[in-house]
Amino acid sequence: MRYQLPFVTLASVAALIFALVGLPTVTMAQSVNDIISRGKLIVAIDTTTPPYGFLDEKLEPTGFDIDVAKKMGEALGVPVEFVTVTSPGRIPSLMTGQVDAVISIFSITPQRAIQVDYSNPYAGQSAVVIAPTGTQIASHEDLVGKKVGVTRGTAEDGILTAASEKLPGIEMLRFDDYSSLLQAMVSGQIDAMGGGDYGEIYLKKALGGDAFEQKYPLKTYYFGIGVAKDNHNLRQWINTWLLGMKSDGSLEDLSMQYRGQPLPALPVF
Repeated sequence: MRYQLPFVTLASVAALIFALVGLPTVTMAQSVNDIISRGKLIVAIDTTTPPYGFLDEKLEPTGFDIDVAKKMGEALGVPVEFVTVTSPGRIPSLMTGQVDAVISIFSITPQRAIQVDYSNPYAGQSAVVIAPTGTQIASHEDLVGKKVGVTRGTAEDGILTAASEKLPGIEMLRFDDYSSLLQAMVSGQIDAMGGGDYGEIYLKKALGGDAFEQKYPLKTYYFGIGVAKDNHNLRQWINTWLLGMKSDGSLEDLSMQYRGQPLPALPVF
């Protein structure tokens, strides 16, 4: 029988993770006024997930998510301090108070919402299976006998892992960041990968040709800005600010700049 840790211990586990990797825990801001009084907004980002987060030629964080964070700081009137995390580190960074918010293609799921709170969506995309153009893959069944790579802790990790449990013969390989996953795909270490519907663009650039393509969709996900559980003050302010960003076209401009396509219709809750 599988046992789950009681919810009350999750914060302790998260704190232990941060202690093991040498990251200090801090007292998180409880309100918008706390952030303003402190004089900075602390945001968790991932710089291995272009076009949402990556490093430019000066090795500075840039991308869609990075600019969203910067505009959030501008609206609050404070500079932004970035804390780089991997996908599995997003929830612990909030639960330990390491950051005020997570802006890192943080897909909204019921499971994650048990531990953290989300803003309304500010972007969205489809999770897809990507593979070389010459490989015939149209469904989960076609992945049997193949090595399939995913970024650990992502939505596509959950979907494809569930598929591998139902279909023995799918070999799952998990990577800690998206750049490592892309490198594994380019080098032939894996036969297919789960990723965002933008992923093949970067694989094509890596090889200088149209070598990869989307094979089939997994699910459409919406990205929210994550905040600590029950931090209603900050979450409500973020939703109010996002409404303005949507209304004045700022989010759409960022989408065209970095994603090269308009945003999908974004739900609210």
